[in-house]
Amino acid sequence: MTVIAEIDVTRPTGRKIVRELENKRCVKLRYENPGDSGVWHNLDDVIEEGLDTLTAHYGVDMRELMKIHSKTYKKNVV
Repeated sequence: MTVIAEIDVTRPTGRKIVRELENKRCVKLRYENPGDSGVWHNLDDVIEEGLDTLTAHYGVDMRELMKIHSKTYKKNVV
């Protein structure tokens, strides 16, 4: 059985609930992009888009920095 819930992450309580759910193995979160009317993205897609944006903004390859500075970096994300 699957349950779909909408959590308002603009409020502190909503953000707290999402943080707690992120650590559960049986939970998969999808984030709605406010600019895409109703299109949902998984967390890996959101992270990739964020890395692309930061790389373009700062002119530094953020994936390389993650490899250097993060012990938990997943090599298959690149």
